[in-house]
Amino acid sequence: MVIVRFVRADGSVEEARGAAGDRLLDLAQAYDLPLEGTCGGQMACSTCHVIVDPADASRLPPPSEEEEDMLDFAEGAVATSRLACQIVLDGSLDGLTVRVPAGARDARR
Repeated sequence: MVIVRFVRADGSVEEARGAAGDRLLDLAQAYDLPLEGTCGGQMACSTCHVIVDPADASRLPPPSEEEEDMLDFAEGAVATSRLACQIVLDGSLDGLTVRVPAGARDARR
């Protein structure tokens, strides 16, 4: 089990439990967080933009050039911004904290 703390735009924290191999996007959606993932995780949009806690950013592999390009379209992107569809959980990420940006929208709702 991998525990991820999602900090919502209002500051509330959702502690989610996922399994190794799960994508962060799928875990967020399972916990009804507003990460749309319009492209279905194909890295063709930025609707699953999250901000990784700076203390945890070095625990992730660096983003690919393609991911960095998509983050250019993400509202409120910062140095630790990532696409949730590109983060695959494993035991080394247990306790990861990510923030859902205030501008996150989910047209599935």
